[in-house]
Parts: sequence; C-alpha cells; structure tokens
Amino acid sequence: MLRKLGRLFVIKTRFEAFLIIYALALGSSARGMIYLHDYPGFGGQLLFLATTGAVFLGGAKILDCLKLEKEVAELREAQAARRD
Repeated sequence: MLRKLGRLFVIKTRFEAFLIIYALALGSSARGMIYLHDYPGFGGQLLFLATTGAVFLGGAKILDCLKLEKEVAELREAQAARRD
C-alpha cells in the first residue's frame, strides 16, 4: 500500500517535470512580488532574482535526473539482455 502511495510522488515523464517546474515558478514569482513589496529598491530586486534563479537551478536538476534515470534503465536492460 505504501509503495502505491509512494509512486504518486515520483516524476516519471518530462511532462510531469515541466508541470512541477511551472508550479515552482508560479510560487517563486508570487514570493518575489512579496519581496519587492516588502523590500523596495535593489534589495527586493535581488531577492526576486534569487527566488526565480532557484527555480531555474531546480528545474535543470530535475530534467537532468530524468535523463540520467532513463539512461540507467536502458543500461540495466542491456545488461539483463546480455545475461540471458
């Protein structure tokens, strides 16, 4: 039962990854707008850039991990085929 529940939290496709990155971007933009309001001027702009930059870094990592997982799965399949 816990495995079925755990599978809901695994990103399997690029489409799912882009949906998650989009949601992160919306949240970071909203947080950045709050920073701009609370800290007017250069400090608020830097905090806004930091929140959006974090999404870029996180999104790149998510997409890289999907690519790596796909390559590892292909290698395992190839090794299993050689053993048989």
